[in-house]
Amino acid sequence: MKYIVPFLVIILLTGFSCDKTKDAKEVSETVDSLKWDANRIENRIGEMLIPEAKVVLDNWKEYQLVDELLLKYYSITTFEALSNADELSRLVKMMKDSIKIEKLKTTNIIARINVLENETLRLADMATIPSISKEEVKEEVNNIVALYSAFNSKINTIYQSERIQNLLEVDTEVPINIQETTKPPPYLYKEQTRLLNNPKEKQ
Repeated sequence: MKYIVPFLVIILLTGFSCDKTKDAKEVSETVDSLKWDANRIENRIGEMLIPEAKVVLDNWKEYQLVDELLLKYYSITTFEALSNADELSRLVKMMKDSIKIEKLKTTNIIARINVLENETLRLADMATIPSISKEEVKEEVNNIVALYSAFNSKINTIYQSERIQNLLEVDTEVPINIQETTKPPPYLYKEQTRLLNNPKEKQ
């Protein structure tokens, strides 16, 4: 009887130790999967609009829709990126066709939107190719978020320049015309007065 009790204690301790090891292994696997996911594409948040530009673009509904969807592309799985590619390309086209802000109707802005649209169409095409690799999708998503950041950067430049211009007292776009004066220098005026008042010197 005296040998049965220690034996039972050893069995219980062994079983508890195995369960604890199993739980620790499951937790470790879960943490590892959270640290690195081969299917997830991660990008740092690109350039956002400065307050001056944000106020003006707040009523541009098409831009807001693109911005909302593209924010998801900074941290997205390859499956989600391909699934939303058609919608993204459609929204970018709508944005391109709906520019009503005069300051943004420039060749630089339009060129950036055209390139962005081309890249989103390319991503949409990738969704139809069964053999497309994760690396190719990742590279394309990286291109798209980089182009969108450059697009926002150009908009910010326009409104930053406008802000600086408004802070100046003089419109720097209009050259200042400096007119020459016809008034004789003071020393010449004094010399002429002295000669008139002194006839001897005149002779």
